[in-house]
Amino acid sequence: MAKHTQVILIDDLDGGEANETVTFAIDGTSYEIDLSDGNAKRLREALSPFVGSARRADSGQARGRRRGAGGGGQRAMTREKSAEIRAWAKAHGHPVSERGRIAASIVQAYEDAH
Repeated sequence: MAKHTQVILIDDLDGGEANETVTFAIDGTSYEIDLSDGNAKRLREALSPFVGSARRADSGQARGRRRGAGGGGQRAMTREKSAEIRAWAKAHGHPVSERGRIAASIVQAYEDAH
């Protein structure tokens, strides 16, 4: 059976149709907001004087980023640690894929056991 999923963005400011998701960060927290072209332009124009005077943060020290954060506070782990957790999960009957992100519940179960 075929399935077609459509995502329609709604502008978080005015409820109209949004064209993009804009991400920005301040005070160590990252935010996402769906905006129309006009509202995205307004946001960028409002931030422009600050961005123009700012310096880029070292990406290794950026806070509040989704990648590597694992949603539940899980930090990026080494390949060795991932392999160790996968082996433990398989030995204890937990379903775990050979590649990709390990579910936070499995990581938590591993940490609770150790």
